[in-house]
Amino acid sequence: MREAAVPGAGGFSPSVADFIALLKPRVMSLVVFTGLAGLIAAPGHIHPVLAGVALLCIAIGAGASGAINMWYDRDIDAGMTRTQDRPLPAGRMDPSSALGFGVTLSVGSVTVMGLGVHWAAAGLLALTIAFYVFVYTMWLKRRTPQNIVIGGAAGAFPPMIGWAAVTGDVSLMPVLLFAIVFFWTPPHFWALALYKAGEYAKVGVPMLPVVAGKAETRRQIVIYSLILVPLTLAPWALGLASAIYGAPAAVLGLVFLAGALRVAVAKTDAAAKGLFAYSILYLFLLFALVIADALLAAPSRGL
Repeated sequence: MREAAVPGAGGFSPSVADFIALLKPRVMSLVVFTGLAGLIAAPGHIHPVLAGVALLCIAIGAGASGAINMWYDRDIDAGMTRTQDRPLPAGRMDPSSALGFGVTLSVGSVTVMGLGVHWAAAGLLALTIAFYVFVYTMWLKRRTPQNIVIGGAAGAFPPMIGWAAVTGDVSLMPVLLFAIVFFWTPPHFWALALYKAGEYAKVGVPMLPVVAGKAETRRQIVIYSLILVPLTLAPWALGLASAIYGAPAAVLGLVFLAGALRVAVAKTDAAAKGLFAYSILYLFLLFALVIADALLAAPSRGL
């Protein structure tokens, strides 16, 4: 099935835009932002040039993972309306080119991170890429409705990578940031899966609403949201962040919970679409608060 990509009459002719599309730039932007939050929140100092290199490596590593994911999942992408115009299923790119592009960027990003910034950060970046490619894409995605739950770890590593780029180690704060992204991922993707369940079923991806039904998916969204929102307040409760972070995070969390409950009660695609859209804004704002707290309040706490 994964050899189904067929070139047009003139053969494969990928453009620069096609190679950029392989990097999943919208996903990359959120990954880079959470990595930036980890980097800024970390105690100590890093030269601005090295900080830029670290963020570039995180971005390239995330993009490399996306490229390999598109290479492996091109048969799935061809069967879903939201992905069928990607370069591989649309027949604009040779699969081997996409794979080579992703592998080259993977190796390059890890190597530059290690040589230019810190090998601890490079090791975490390598783990992130390997987890997304081998654990999520190749193992979990097509086999279990827990694909998003376990596979969500891949998207949760960037704050730890940013932190390690500065400190060379990992402590409680980056672990909490990891946990926030980890528990955010299931309600975020399950909200999408609720109104795309038919497409996932058509291509054989066992997303939760396909396997367990929409009612159970809505229940799980509420459960994970009830875990997530208190977890987002843990940095404040533990004295790792100030009210600059904690008070707005509490308000944002209440809105998230309201959205999750609306999904469960209203049982409409509109409610699921609303939660999905808000979840992206929610994570962005949470990590913007982490950055604001680090810049404004951390010096007074001696961090």
